[in-house]
Amino acid sequence: MKKMICSNCGTVGKPKKHTKGSMLTELFLWLLMVLPGILYSAWRMSTKTMICKTCGSADLLPVNSPRGQKLASQLVTE
Repeated sequence: MKKMICSNCGTVGKPKKHTKGSMLTELFLWLLMVLPGILYSAWRMSTKTMICKTCGSADLLPVNSPRGQKLASQLVTE
């Protein structure tokens, strides 16, 4: 996984995966009925995103991109 820079807090590093929703809700829906469980599971799998480990923001840029390099240089000079 590439290093990313957070445009919110300036943290440089590997992001973490985040899935919306709740595992307990998913389990409950699977136990209740199969169709709601399938639909909820499909929705959760489609909402996986990478977020900043420090602040939880999804506003991440690759460090080697032009905007990422510009942001990194601005943070170093401040």
